[in-house]
Amino acid sequence: MSEEAKNANSIYDFTVKDTHGEDVSLEKYKGNVVLVVNIASQCGLTKNNYKKLTDLREKYGDKGLKILNFPCNQFGSQMPESDGEAMVCHLRDAKADIGDVFKKVDVNGSNAAPLYQYLKAKQTGTLGSAIKWNFTKFLVNKEGIPVNRYAPTTDPMDIAKDIEKLL
Repeated sequence: MSEEAKNANSIYDFTVKDTHGEDVSLEKYKGNVVLVVNIASQCGLTKNNYKKLTDLREKYGDKGLKILNFPCNQFGSQMPESDGEAMVCHLRDAKADIGDVFKKVDVNGSNAAPLYQYLKAKQTGTLGSAIKWNFTKFLVNKEGIPVNRYAPTTDPMDIAKDIEKLL
């Protein structure tokens, strides 16, 4: 695990790159409930997740929910789009208004993004900490602490009740 992930007290201790390569301090999300999702464009779960994440953002975005989407190509090469305009165009064409989109990352292995190292350490899955597939979701409270982890097959709308409790 990276020193950054080991020493972090919350997600606010991380700086990540947006899809255009610009640094974004996650501190900008302080005071919001955050849902972190590893997305993919060509997964069997894509259509439902894009639709329902859009629904969640529309329903709770004005109340303080922020959805942070990290494209990941580690599972069956199901996120082939490049960062930047190709990613923006893909999401627009898919009518996926799912929140903020960041640079493509690895979520597992030695090159896993420090943010994902931290999330997995704080919320392990049923079979250990590794991310099993696209659309694993981490719910983070207003203090930046991960409070729950959801399987790829969990419908985003099934997380709504947990989001409401934190808002």
